[in-house]
Amino acid sequence: MTQAPLKIAVVSQYFYPENFIINDIVRELSALGVHVEVFTGKPNYPGGEVFPGYTANDPVEDRFADTVTVHRAPLRPRKHGGAKNLILNYLSFVANGVKYFRRHAKRSKFDIYFVFAPSPIISVIPALAMKRVHRAPVFLWVQDLWPESLEATGFVRNKFLLSIVGLLVRGLYWAVDVLLVQSRAFIEPVKRYARADKINYYPNSYLQQDESGEVSPLPESLTALLRAHFCVVFAGNLGSAQGLSTVIEAARTLQAEQSQARIVMVGTGSKAVWLSEEKHKWGLDNLIITGAYPRSAMAELFALSSALLVTLKRDEIFSFTIPSKVQAYLAAGRPILGCLDGEGARVINDAGAGITCPAQDGAGLAACIQSMQTMPMERREQMGAKARAYFLKHFELRAQCKTLVRMFEQRIEQDKTTR
Repeated sequence: MTQAPLKIAVVSQYFYPENFIINDIVRELSALGVHVEVFTGKPNYPGGEVFPGYTANDPVEDRFADTVTVHRAPLRPRKHGGAKNLILNYLSFVANGVKYFRRHAKRSKFDIYFVFAPSPIISVIPALAMKRVHRAPVFLWVQDLWPESLEATGFVRNKFLLSIVGLLVRGLYWAVDVLLVQSRAFIEPVKRYARADKINYYPNSYLQQDESGEVSPLPESLTALLRAHFCVVFAGNLGSAQGLSTVIEAARTLQAEQSQARIVMVGTGSKAVWLSEEKHKWGLDNLIITGAYPRSAMAELFALSSALLVTLKRDEIFSFTIPSKVQAYLAAGRPILGCLDGEGARVINDAGAGITCPAQDGAGLAACIQSMQTMPMERREQMGAKARAYFLKHFELRAQCKTLVRMFEQRIEQDKTTR
C-alpha cells in the first residue's frame, strides 16, 4: 500500500509575493511530495500597502507554484510604520487567522502545523487555534527572540510591559510541541521560557538564485558602477537593527582617506529615508543608495559585487542571530565583510569567507573595506570559494527541507507510540 503524503499546514503572517525564505521552503516541500497548504494574510510587506491584485478585506484562496493552495485571511496593512500601525497589523492577523483558518483544520486534518515566526511571535496563535479543532503537533520556527528583540529595537522599553510579553512567550512556547531555532545561540535564551527537550536547531536555508528560474536585469547605470569600482554591496532591509550609522561612519572615513571604494546599499526599510538624509548631509559621493530590486536580480548583483556587506547593531540579542543575508551571501560565493558580533561573525570566520569587525565599529568597518580592496584578487576568490563550500555543507535549501521532513515524520511516529 502506498503511504499517503504528509499533510502540512504552513502558518505564516508573511508569504509570497512578499519575499521570505518560507516561500522557497513551501515550494521545495511540495516538490518532495508533501501536501502543503499555506495560511497567511494579505501581502503588504515591506511597503505597508496591500499589493496590487489583493484587497485588505475578505478571505481569499489562490495558488502558489501550481500545486499549493494559499488561504489568505483579511489583514489590516502595516501602512507606513509607527507602533500603532504595526500592533494593529499584528493583531489583525491573529484575530482573522483564528476566525478563518480554524474551519480548515477539521476539514483537512493536517499531520503537522508548521509556523514560520519572524516577529511577531503571536503569529503562532492561529495555528494553536487550529490545533484545538484537530489535534496535530505544532512546530514553531523561531526567527526572533521575544521579548528581547522588542527591547533591543526600542519598540518596547517599559520593563513591566516586557515582563508581560515574557509571560505571553512562556505560554506560547508551552502550548507548541516543537521549537525550532534558527541559530544555536538561540537555544539558551529560549530555554528561559521553554523546556530544553522541545528545542531543536534548524537554521535558515537559501535557494540559490540560479535555480529559481527567474531573472530580472539590473539597470545599466548600476552594472556600470559595479564594474568600474571596488563596490561593497549591502542587500536587504534598511532598518534600525542594521546599525546603519556604522555605514555612514565608514563611508565618511573612506571619503576622508580618498579611498576609491564604494558602498552600495540595495533595499528599503524604516531607515531608508534617514540614510539618504545622512548621505546628503555629509556629501558622501561614495555611498550609493539604489532602492529595492526583486530577488530575481540578486544573482547578477552579487556576481558583480567586489564584496558583500552585513551589519547589525551592538546588542546581545543581535549577537545570537545569524542574519538571513549571511546564507544568501555564502551561496553567492563572494567574499563577505561583516560588522557584527556573535553567531553571524562566527559563521563568516568559521567558513573563512571574509573579514569581520565588531558591531557598530565604523572605523573598523572602513579598515576592513580597505583591507579587502588591497588584498590580492586570488585571496578574495579563495574566500568566495570557501563561502560557497560552507553554504553547501550547512545551509543548502533542498538538504535542509529533507531534514525538516524527517523531523516531521519522527514526531508523528513518536506521537503514535505514546498514544
